[in-house]
Amino acid sequence: MQAVNYLRMLKTGNMLRSAHSLFLIKNLRLSSVLSRNSSVGVKGEPAKPNIQTPVPGPKSQQLLEELSSLQQTGSVQLFADYDKCIGNYFVDADGNTFLDAFTQISSVPIGYNHPKLMEAFKDEHYLKQLVNRPALGVFPSLSWPEMLQKVLMPVAPCGLNCVATMMCGSCSNENAFKSVFMWYRNKERGGKIDFTPEEMESCMINQPPGAASLSILSFKGGFHGRTFGALSTTRSKPIHKLDCPAFDWPVAPFPRYKYPLDQHQRENCEEDQKCLEQVEEVIQKYQKKCIPVAGMIIEPIQAEGGDNEASPDFFKNLQKICKKNGIALIIDEVQTGCGPTGKMWCHEYFDLPSPPEIVTFSKKMLTGGFYFSEEFMPLQPYRIFNTWMGDPGKLILLKQVLTVIKNDNLISQTQETGKYLKEGLHQLENEYPNIINSVRGRGTFLAYNAPTTELRDKINITLKKNGVLSGVCGEKAIRIRPALIFEKKHAEIYLDTLRKIFKEF
Repeated sequence: MQAVNYLRMLKTGNMLRSAHSLFLIKNLRLSSVLSRNSSVGVKGEPAKPNIQTPVPGPKSQQLLEELSSLQQTGSVQLFADYDKCIGNYFVDADGNTFLDAFTQISSVPIGYNHPKLMEAFKDEHYLKQLVNRPALGVFPSLSWPEMLQKVLMPVAPCGLNCVATMMCGSCSNENAFKSVFMWYRNKERGGKIDFTPEEMESCMINQPPGAASLSILSFKGGFHGRTFGALSTTRSKPIHKLDCPAFDWPVAPFPRYKYPLDQHQRENCEEDQKCLEQVEEVIQKYQKKCIPVAGMIIEPIQAEGGDNEASPDFFKNLQKICKKNGIALIIDEVQTGCGPTGKMWCHEYFDLPSPPEIVTFSKKMLTGGFYFSEEFMPLQPYRIFNTWMGDPGKLILLKQVLTVIKNDNLISQTQETGKYLKEGLHQLENEYPNIINSVRGRGTFLAYNAPTTELRDKINITLKKNGVLSGVCGEKAIRIRPALIFEKKHAEIYLDTLRKIFKEF
């Protein structure tokens, strides 16, 4: 039906470019076949965006003024009417309906108000789990071990058979760092679990040997959170770090590729090698400074820092460096985890010869936490600990999310939709090379650059005014972060809106 309607548009002269016509006709025919077999369209979802007021509208501006009297609101874009949001569509306080390709900074897994999530707490047992929130490290419910085994462990990264739940991505990373430091010092002690009096006394005044002189290596452009310890590994934007004391921890360059990838294989291979060499150099530098690197944290795709990607070979060789130097490899899958790249975990693309030591998660997983191997289990209680240690209510929701992902084959759909969307972005890249370049990414976890920050911001703002929510990252990039229920028909709206904008620039 979509292909037929599109052909009618051609006859009425509404087509913008002939090349675009051929591209969409071919893919719409394929889409119509796939939709008969695999569509999981959301009941009640709007057919398209609908903007009724200026953006932001008068109600949003009034609410912003009210909130500004209470807190800093410079980051607030819109106020939502979550009663009306549905599927892939975000409705703001003024009644404007947006196609949401950003989804709360990539944290909405199966769209707004999904029926399975709305039904989750109709079960009185689950409702009581929500109401009686426990201090999980001390008084977990009798169903907690089973919840971990049946919800989190079936999707655990291969080779990691332990898990700790947390509240958010930042605290997941911080507790992963603590686990690494404890593991490293345990090795240095030869496995002894007793601490010396000197260690216990010195740690209380923040001095070694009790407060160990160790470090976590991170990468230029990386983002691992804004809480205090995580900030020492976040390297994306100065505003996140200014005025906060930081640890003397090493940073290494992350590859910066030239695009299209297939036309710059030699240059990008050289970039990999240059970065790997500098990783080894900085490890040796900090060894000589007597602040040895105990762990290394890296995103499979740097998100906040600009959607920078690196090759499987880069990650394989990085792991080799870690193994050679006795360093724990932490893969930060806070934004890439739970399917948006077309695999449950993005690092699956790298075909690593052995599992990373730790994988952190949050966002689309609804709960924070990290998977780890048994050797990173603390030897004493209260070392990886806080009051909540996660939230059973989030696991109840995640159980429904993972069931929907499996039953509706959403990982495969994300691959198909991502391929279609990426091809469309490449087409725009060919048509408007002065506006868009460097299309990249996996699944629907995609991005593209504008030539300047100013033009990038103009594109993003204009998308919003035309009813599409996207996000920015790095210096020049626009990132696309839809829910896993994002289909080809939604990709078409995104591409058509982008083409309309580019034509008007």
